[in-house]
Amino acid sequence: MADGYILAIDQGTTGTTTIIFDHDTNIIGRGYNPIRQIYPRPGLVEHDPVEIWNGTISTIQQAMSQAQIGYNELAGIGITNQRETVVLWERETGRPIGNAIVWQDRRTLAMCERLKAEGLEAELHHKTGLVLDPYFSATKVAWLLENVDGLKERAKKGEILLGTIDSWLIWNLTGGKLHLTDMSNASRTLFYNIHELKWDEDILNYLGIPISMLPDVRYSSFPFGEVQPGLLAPDSPAIPIAGVAGDQQAALFGQAGFQKGELKITYGTGAFLMVNTGTEPVDSQNGLLTTIAWGYKNKVEYALEGSTFIAGAAVQWLRDELKIIGNAAETEQMAVSVPDNGGVYIVPAFVGLGAPYWDSRARGAIFGLTRGSNRNHLVRAALESIAYQTRDVVEAMKLDSNAEFPEIRVDGGAVANNFLMQFQADMMGIKVIRPKIIETTALGAAFLAGLTVNYWDSQSEIARLWKVDREFESQIDEEKRNKFYRTWKRAVERSLDWEDD
Repeated sequence: MADGYILAIDQGTTGTTTIIFDHDTNIIGRGYNPIRQIYPRPGLVEHDPVEIWNGTISTIQQAMSQAQIGYNELAGIGITNQRETVVLWERETGRPIGNAIVWQDRRTLAMCERLKAEGLEAELHHKTGLVLDPYFSATKVAWLLENVDGLKERAKKGEILLGTIDSWLIWNLTGGKLHLTDMSNASRTLFYNIHELKWDEDILNYLGIPISMLPDVRYSSFPFGEVQPGLLAPDSPAIPIAGVAGDQQAALFGQAGFQKGELKITYGTGAFLMVNTGTEPVDSQNGLLTTIAWGYKNKVEYALEGSTFIAGAAVQWLRDELKIIGNAAETEQMAVSVPDNGGVYIVPAFVGLGAPYWDSRARGAIFGLTRGSNRNHLVRAALESIAYQTRDVVEAMKLDSNAEFPEIRVDGGAVANNFLMQFQADMMGIKVIRPKIIETTALGAAFLAGLTVNYWDSQSEIARLWKVDREFESQIDEEKRNKFYRTWKRAVERSLDWEDD
């Protein structure tokens, strides 16, 4: 077993967090840097890749300073990242060609509809496990190649590289030596064949994306090169980058969801549900995504996933746009200050609806307002909408997997809200389990890296380290649960297909 500590970089949609863990998963150092959200016009969402890179270095230095350890005490580094967000940069200089296009961005909606009309959707779903939606990386890349002057020609000459955020960080951490990604991130691009485990040249050719732009794909727990000496500090050594996974796959790994049928929900900007389906991919018939969970020890495991685009972002909307709360922590007390939602339902389809609806034209709506509706009802309805959306996904998972789930493990910032966790249990009718470490995305990246460098010796050891903080069980009867849920479904129905060309 290796000595020292594991450093995990969690590069998320709204900020970058770096956490340093010891053998017992105690957090000994942490750094955080927010990320500016760039909205060129409605429906477009961008990030500055240079800001992401500089912020990542800043968070590493913050975490190391707090931990009061030397860089030579780091046994390895794990990386987890917002998925589907794509960066293009120059091979020679490492300079981005422009901003990253974020997973929430909807600019390629017309392109997706054109590709559907051309009959491409069924083949894409079969090969990649995904649906044809602006959410994924492929159409973002195709859009950039079509719309940035001279870019397509430069890409054909091999001058331009592309990658999800993990690739961008690995490129910079290794001083521009390595262009790599892992299977879990590759499986979210819409041009990686999850059955043959390779970039699909037919899809790439159809979209006009040269394969020379793409990174090499490795297992999630695997050597990804070393950090360039002196990059993090004047005396920093070459540190192994030893584990990489997309944020939701990392969260499932961090929840020790190693067995087939184990399910987790991560509450972040969106809410993401993932169930381990073992070594065989399950083809969804109910609007879910088939994805690679991770590659470990020459074995690939798969998952079914349902993504809801707006979860924590609904609370941000209450704070930043409506200005009816000062901070997210206020929402729990406000929600319990009223006996119920007063008949108010919010469908937070601000960027369309994800699984299981996949309606890019849906838009946010508030139903059931009366003269007596107040801000507490709105806050409660916003929190409840998170639980309703996740139930939508669980219902689809039950149908696809032909299984019931006795419990769900939860993580992410919103799990600190006891009202939301209790309402989630009420709406599901199953046990909701909150672990002691709720930042399981970073923990999963640490675990993947730690296994590579023998910091932890097995998944069994990791499973023993996972600890429960609190369990929530349903406190309402099935009749009331179903009544609430039927009203939610009516609200969703009326928000669908709203946006017009």
